[in-house]
Amino acid sequence: MDTQKQIHDIVTSNDITLFMKGSPDAPQCGFSATAVQILKACGVQQFAAVDVLSNPEIRQSIKDYANWPTIPQLYIKGEFVGGCDIMKEMYSAGELQKQLASLAAA
Repeated sequence: MDTQKQIHDIVTSNDITLFMKGSPDAPQCGFSATAVQILKACGVQQFAAVDVLSNPEIRQSIKDYANWPTIPQLYIKGEFVGGCDIMKEMYSAGELQKQLASLAAA
């Protein structure tokens, strides 16, 4: 399967997807750990996590998919939200909580 299609299928078939280094229980970098902590602080119990370290093809292709050079990358309802810094900014402003709360209400 084409990697770009595979990524598209992943982000569109899950409400919340985090492409990260490692897993939510064992993040392999500080930025990925912070992204997981932010999601948990927003009350997110479940989300799709894709470990880019276990798949080098996805690791490179996800950067092209979103035209975003870094990992982690957060997607909500198929839309690219941003990386760790953007997640932190949105969380501090209360925006991320609102966006994620709308999923719980849906």
